[in-house]
Amino acid sequence: MKLMSLMVRWALPVCTAMLVAAVSAQAAPANLSLIVSASPGTGLDILARTLSQQFGLKGTYTTVVDNKAGASGNIAADLVARAKPDGATLLVVGTTFATNAAVNPNLPFDTVKDFVPVALLGTGTLCLVVPSSSPASSLPEFLQMAKTSAKGIDYASPGNGTPQHLAMELLKFEANLNLFHVPFKGTAGAVNDVAAGHVAAMIAPVHTVMPLVKAGKLRMLAVLSADRIAQLPQIPTFKEHGLPKVQVDIWYGLMAPKGTPAQLIQTLNQEVNQVLKAPEIIANLAKQGIDAGGGSPQVMGDALAVELKRWPPVVKAAQIKAD
Repeated sequence: MKLMSLMVRWALPVCTAMLVAAVSAQAAPANLSLIVSASPGTGLDILARTLSQQFGLKGTYTTVVDNKAGASGNIAADLVARAKPDGATLLVVGTTFATNAAVNPNLPFDTVKDFVPVALLGTGTLCLVVPSSSPASSLPEFLQMAKTSAKGIDYASPGNGTPQHLAMELLKFEANLNLFHVPFKGTAGAVNDVAAGHVAAMIAPVHTVMPLVKAGKLRMLAVLSADRIAQLPQIPTFKEHGLPKVQVDIWYGLMAPKGTPAQLIQTLNQEVNQVLKAPEIIANLAKQGIDAGGGSPQVMGDALAVELKRWPPVVKAAQIKAD
């Protein structure tokens, strides 16, 4: 009886230690790498650095933001798909993550099977911009110019198969425009060449082009949202000009490699939500044209599923091929 009592007293601390160790093994790592599938200054970069800064201020995680632009975000995605599923390496992606799957059936990773959604970080509004030197001072003038141009009007995008590219192709078909695509290797180069007048137009996120619009180097003609946006109430929508189907929003999200434990995903999701619901963060993001996201991992998963279903018909109709 004494032996049994001793065994029980010895076993309890051991079991407790094992339980604590198991729980600790599921805790989020102290150091995070946020792999951003776009260049600095983009919506993805803004959100990644917002998380990094807030995690640092709260003492939650030590975070490194690593921009891996190129190949329409596929370089970053492939890196994270191969990462250890321990929550230490996460992918900050945008809608391009979904459109790439529609354009390229031979990606080195599976957009759905190789990743787990963590959180929806935010949503943004796309707009049509032209150089300030463009003869088109309004959307109707641009549409007329693009319909009647004998040689066609060129437009830029951050790359083949990006949401900006597909949105312009959608406009091209809906308005019967004569446009041809000039793909770049990232957002910065595309926007700068439009501002310099080397390319005639571009669809881009509002927050990305706003500094150049304010500086008088770009002219914003319309937004692709359902309604006019609060920051720019004077800018019309495509719907107002008889093009209701030209409505494309963009989202930004956080993904983890497949196999990341569900408890880790939940912990990370809660930490991200705490940042995104802070009034000062909501206000700061709104100034840059980004609506703060949040919600369960499923919210991010649902947003991805919608885009994966939407774009294949557009890709087929426009005969868009992967680079």
